[in-house]
Amino acid sequence: MDTVSVFHIDPNQLFREGLRQLLRDSEFSIGGQANTLTDGLLQIANETPAIVVIDANGEGEALVALMEGLADLSPKPRVVVLTEAFGLNSLTAALCVGVDGYLLKSMSPGAFEQSLSLVMTGEKVFPTDLAHLLISNRFVAKSDSAWTAIGDRLSKRESEILSCLVNGNSNKLIANSLNLAEGTVKVHLKAILKKINVRNRTQAAIWALQNGIVSNNVNDDRHAGAKPHQLEATLNQ
Repeated sequence: MDTVSVFHIDPNQLFREGLRQLLRDSEFSIGGQANTLTDGLLQIANETPAIVVIDANGEGEALVALMEGLADLSPKPRVVVLTEAFGLNSLTAALCVGVDGYLLKSMSPGAFEQSLSLVMTGEKVFPTDLAHLLISNRFVAKSDSAWTAIGDRLSKRESEILSCLVNGNSNKLIANSLNLAEGTVKVHLKAILKKINVRNRTQAAIWALQNGIVSNNVNDDRHAGAKPHQLEATLNQ
């Protein structure tokens, strides 16, 4: 079986060794490790791994620096953030600079391997409860006047679709929940991105959170059976 090369950047030597052992019998192999971003970038340029896994330490600046350092590499490695806790600055930076995954270190080994596999297929992954954590801990819904201003730009249907993006729903799930054709959902998404002036659905979800586009039934039955660490690839354009 061909293995996928992973480069791991983390200041904790014990965790670095633990991840190496965890992936030893999987399709992924730790090809190189570093305890700092600077050292990691120097090694990555020579090793060209398929995936870079980095501990963000809650600092968005490190992610921006990493993505800039990888920009000229060909092929460009995919980037997955592993963190002990969600940090607003780190999360926002991760989504805006285009990382491929943002995951908690407390997740199960099986879910971590699954997320790496999804990343290698071109998907972007994050925990299904991420949006709910953001909403409950970091954001407050806008006032009615703010909703009116947003309504001038977005139709009711577009607002519903944005709420689904915040939930982490795929195009197919959005289509099913709103009784639409999947192609119609894609058309609406393109219109939404243009109206709110963002580049992708990840940034659209962040915009929705910041502007109070949050459905009253955000915790509806679609998530009733979700496992704590179940991952869903939802941000693929």
